[in-house]
Amino acid sequence: MAGSGPFKPLKAADPSVVGGYRLLGRLGAGGMGVVYLARSPGGGLLALKVIRAEYAADHGFRVRFRREVAAASRLTGRWVVPVVAAAAEEREPWLATAFVPGPSLAEAVTSYGPLATETVRVLGARLAEALTEVHEAGLVHRDVKPGNVLLTLDGPRLIDFGIARSTGATATALTASDVVIGSPGYLSPEQARAGGGELGPPSDVFSLGCVLAYAVTGRRPFGTGSAAAVLFRTVHEEPDLDGVPPELLGLLTACLAKDPGGRPSSGEVREALLAGAGELDSGGWLPGALTRLVAGRSAAVLALRDQPDGETASAAPAPAPAPEAPAASGRPSRRRLLTLASAAGVVAAGGGLAAWAASRRSGGGSDAAGSLPRYVVGLQADLSGRDKAAGRAQERGARLALADHNSRTDRPFDLALRVLDDGGEAKRAVEVADTFAADRDVHAVIGPTGTAGVEAVVARYQKALLPLVTVSCDTEAFSSAGERAFFELRPDGNSLWVGFVDYLVRAKDVRRTVLVDDRAAGRAGELLVLDLSGALRDANGTTTTRTVPADSDDFGPVAAAVSDFGADSVAYGGTSPRRAALCARALADAGFRGVRIAREPVLDAEFVAGAGAAAAAADGWVFVTTYVGPAELPTAKGFVASYEKRYGPRGGEQADAGGLFAVEPYAVEAYDALNFVARGMRELVATGVERGAMVTRLRDITFKGLARTVEFEDAAGSFVLTNGLFLQRVQDGAAHFLGRIGEVK
Repeated sequence: MAGSGPFKPLKAADPSVVGGYRLLGRLGAGGMGVVYLARSPGGGLLALKVIRAEYAADHGFRVRFRREVAAASRLTGRWVVPVVAAAAEEREPWLATAFVPGPSLAEAVTSYGPLATETVRVLGARLAEALTEVHEAGLVHRDVKPGNVLLTLDGPRLIDFGIARSTGATATALTASDVVIGSPGYLSPEQARAGGGELGPPSDVFSLGCVLAYAVTGRRPFGTGSAAAVLFRTVHEEPDLDGVPPELLGLLTACLAKDPGGRPSSGEVREALLAGAGELDSGGWLPGALTRLVAGRSAAVLALRDQPDGETASAAPAPAPAPEAPAASGRPSRRRLLTLASAAGVVAAGGGLAAWAASRRSGGGSDAAGSLPRYVVGLQADLSGRDKAAGRAQERGARLALADHNSRTDRPFDLALRVLDDGGEAKRAVEVADTFAADRDVHAVIGPTGTAGVEAVVARYQKALLPLVTVSCDTEAFSSAGERAFFELRPDGNSLWVGFVDYLVRAKDVRRTVLVDDRAAGRAGELLVLDLSGALRDANGTTTTRTVPADSDDFGPVAAAVSDFGADSVAYGGTSPRRAALCARALADAGFRGVRIAREPVLDAEFVAGAGAAAAAADGWVFVTTYVGPAELPTAKGFVASYEKRYGPRGGEQADAGGLFAVEPYAVEAYDALNFVARGMRELVATGVERGAMVTRLRDITFKGLARTVEFEDAAGSFVLTNGLFLQRVQDGAAHFLGRIGEVK
């Protein structure tokens, strides 16, 4: 409740003053109330929590709120956040604590990835010390979790004693029977059972073990999913401690013992973390990126403290001043660090904190004093296997983007590209992913080209919180919520039906459509036909379906159906260029010249060659694709000129593909992908370009590239479908770009 993140402006309905404290902005809001950033009459900053009146009207809730105030007021240790004031009897009760400008542990790990072992040792020792004070006061916290741990320059702070209980109280007092109080994933087994048994300090130690495991691995030890599933694993299964360093493994295993009697005390946890290392020095305990984040937020606090009462708070952090000259050691003293750590210390230190943080800023890959920092982007591509043409195109597009970026005089950093060939093979793909994940200089990866080993590949990048940005890998095996490090900048193949419907509905005089279910495409073909049948019917069209067996090359029945049905359009649902060519020839032989539409995999030189140049059976076919034709895209003229200058007309090797494309598919898409990554890096330069921060920032960006606008839906976190579906038409043996769906008439 002490507050940690950037605040937002007050809303019109928010009060301006509560209990004599002026409200400056919102720190957060939930179902039970709102947490505000407030200023005391003396100028101090506070986090002030106001409870909604409907909850305060409940007697049991007021009892719990009074207990929170009383519990927090009894704690004065260094690693807990003190209560400054409270009013439990107001119509809308409120509680104020000192304001801590640092991020929560949850935010830090989500944005910047797992913490180093030494950082976790400091974290654990300080939290264990805080819990020792809690337990010695006769209390059990009961909700130790990453969101309730705030990070400052000298160590963590434990907050939110809203469900703290006296030692010996049962698990369900003040609650209905069998109601679990706390946060699944960080609860002890005795809490998870909600059986009314006694909870004691060992319950908090179990939660502390979960928090430290999360901090050092980036994963919850009992997994994710529904609350019921997580609680079941907590009670009945062993924790997942894969990736915990050996020096912490024994301690965390003991903390997570199912039997409360088998766990160490919080004091013993602290001593174990200190063993062999003496008293931990908290100075400089956070990695550079987090230090800069805390400094930036603290600088914003300074600006607010000096702001007159009549001015409106701004949610944007104040820019950091120019760096001060560093001390001879290159590192501030421990005393200076400790002075800067708290909100009070920040105020006392003035602008020096932001200046010190700026002096610590490093570029990750800069080679010499005064040179720009250098960040590496990986490219995982198939350069020697079945999809080598697409892989080669992506390498070329990425290299052009790299050259353009590094030639700009206003660039804040240089980029480097590291290319690894996975050959389109599952085993090699995983090896490449492991190589990039282990290379800390690599801040993002573009690829892979295809789907070989994709599930294992994405798992590697997700575990490393290394952004993986793909433009050609067609997979629907992942959810954006579960694999946030995976950025699929294209719709998956099962979404292409949207482009079919858009074109057929817009096409003039198209009302009767023959849908071709080519069983050689398996489930993919069947699903497309089903989607089209329903969608076209809803659009007042009429359809009939003709099925072609997988073991048959006879598409004559399709042509006959077109005549019998009086169709004005044909939608081919298969994925084979060869079989689509057979369909095209059958329709041409029957004299059909109406609308013919197919999907991306069919648009291949094999289709044009198989349809036959003499009959021109391929001419006029329209294709729904997830890539553009840059040669006919006005925004890409400069790219095309650079591409042809560097690689020759039609990519130099397009004769192998029959000259179907003026510029190879996915070249400009890879160009956009690298610039999308660079945009994310540019927005993080002030606080530090880190993998985890990139994962978060990239999903918040709207980036207008040459080929498309890269944008992610807020709810699902997935790529906006309609930004990545395009139409192309074959004419005279070449593919011609028509435009994005919704814009083609």
